[in-house]
Amino acid sequence: MEELVGLREGSSGKPVTLQELWGPCPRTRRSIRRALEWLKERLFRVGEDWYFLMAHGVLMALISYAMNIAIRSVVRGSGIPEVKTILSGVILEDYLDIKNFGAKVAGLSCTLATGSTIFLGKLGPFVHLSVITAAYLGHVRTKIIGESENKTKKMEMLVAGAAVGVATVFAAPFSGVLFSIEVMSSHFSVWDYWRGFFAATCGAFMFRLLAVFSSEQETITSIYKTSFRVDIPFDLPEIFFFVVLGAICGVLSCGYNFCQRSFLFFLKANGFTSKLLATSKPLYAALAALVLASVTYPPGVGRFMASRLSMEEHLETLFDNNSWALMTKNSSPSWQAEPDPQNLWLEWCHPQMTVFGTLVFFLVMKFWMLILATTIPIPAGYFLPLFIYGAVIGRLLGETLSVAFPEGIVVGGEVNPIMPGAYALAGAAAFSGAVTHSISTALLVFELTGQMVHSLPVLMAVLVANAISQSCQPSFYDGTIIVKKLPYLPWIRGRKIGSYPVTVDHFMNCTLTTLAKDMPLEEVIRVVITTDVTQYPLVETTESQTLVGVVKRNHLMQALQMEPASWAPGQQPCLQDILAGGCPIQPVTLQLSPETSLHETHNLFELLNLQLLFVTSRGRAVGSVTWVELKKAISTLTNPPTPK
Repeated sequence: MEELVGLREGSSGKPVTLQELWGPCPRTRRSIRRALEWLKERLFRVGEDWYFLMAHGVLMALISYAMNIAIRSVVRGSGIPEVKTILSGVILEDYLDIKNFGAKVAGLSCTLATGSTIFLGKLGPFVHLSVITAAYLGHVRTKIIGESENKTKKMEMLVAGAAVGVATVFAAPFSGVLFSIEVMSSHFSVWDYWRGFFAATCGAFMFRLLAVFSSEQETITSIYKTSFRVDIPFDLPEIFFFVVLGAICGVLSCGYNFCQRSFLFFLKANGFTSKLLATSKPLYAALAALVLASVTYPPGVGRFMASRLSMEEHLETLFDNNSWALMTKNSSPSWQAEPDPQNLWLEWCHPQMTVFGTLVFFLVMKFWMLILATTIPIPAGYFLPLFIYGAVIGRLLGETLSVAFPEGIVVGGEVNPIMPGAYALAGAAAFSGAVTHSISTALLVFELTGQMVHSLPVLMAVLVANAISQSCQPSFYDGTIIVKKLPYLPWIRGRKIGSYPVTVDHFMNCTLTTLAKDMPLEEVIRVVITTDVTQYPLVETTESQTLVGVVKRNHLMQALQMEPASWAPGQQPCLQDILAGGCPIQPVTLQLSPETSLHETHNLFELLNLQLLFVTSRGRAVGSVTWVELKKAISTLTNPPTPK
């Protein structure tokens, strides 16, 4: 009947339903539907992933810009360790739930609104927000194109999300992608590299474009503008001082990472603080914030460490290429009731202290204050405070050199004054890079300032700082993973710890519960009841122990609970009968040998995001290796037991 109606009215060449014919404007709706189908076909012709990646970058830029607008009257917890764990293949339940997005945004906005009081940023939480958005968009993508969930596709979206999170915070796509690679990935696919750059570029471009549309800037420019000399930015002998700056930042970063990790362990070990963090987190956060606010109170101690400046203004003043020490050498500027917008650098020059006094006092006080702030259970980023701290270290060295060489370092008759702002630039990159074990911070300072005249000295300082830090201490994020006991596989550090001769047979788990095809059904039931593993290695026979596959525990339990097939009288049922009834067997595509080295095993686990590998000798199952055995082997090499 429906077909006859459709043909009688002549609405189309093919029959249509009564519901479609009786709806309002049937021809218009059919035309729109055909147009949408045509558009979908044309758009997805180049690959549907790229449109979601572009949408992801633009969306995260909008959120980042909205955060700045929301807290503009005050200022222009880190999720990176957890993201790093997820990207290694470990699933953290509910961490990427879209329900956490709103709470994270609200909490982070409140954190940023505190300004310099608790001295925290937004990089870590924004990476978390970006990865949540990537996971959600990936889920939407699978629903739209009608394909099943794919772990590889999901990880590709998460990797791109991590890059976008960094890029849209600093509007720096190049360093954003490289920083996410260094900090959050042990192995990185070239395909993910291009995808990350595409999404990060879209996000960074939109973030800077919004500043133009809102009339904040006339065109797309760098965030922190500098006025360094371009013709001769530094003299050749200054290279030595930049290297010294890198060494200082490397040593201080080791001390910072050690103290921060030790303090976190202390909070967990101490009965009072551990109970307070477990039962009264708001009270602990309030007490810690009260201590920090009391110290940074501008009429009090805060006047000696430029506490009236925002974090953005800290960087703007520290990158100043003029020497404050020389400008105030013969005069003592008076203390202003309010900061002078045209001379914000005067906040570093209190009449009761010299420029050197305020810079040193800032370094001493912010060292322990930043460690305390990182323990507050709120959404906060820790990279920008480290960046500013390093800039102060560089500024202090630059001011010292400007006083030691007031006319500049004379080379070949040419006299060029020393620019302390350049040392602040190098110090920011070196210290933050050493704390996080990353080299991309050198590129980050160039993208932030728009100048690359100091590329060589800055890179040398970053390399020296990283060489010292990586040889002595784990990174800030790795230390947090250690304290939180997140399931993350550590690196094999050092070449002189005797790791290369170590093979799988030295640390594998030899206690292996196998299921043989000829195993009686009663024995199979006993094994399933008495063990709690998620999968069992399947061998051909009990005698041969030849590995042929893997049987999931849940699949096996479902098969055992089904009605048994009719067996012949006197026949003893075995596992083969259950398998023949439809219980799936997964093939073992990758296995280890007892002679496989520790380094090869470690690389396989990291590269393929594995959790378990079976060990076979001539096809015979002899053991297994999981993260537990790998971490124990690495720990034994790094910290060998004391001989009895």
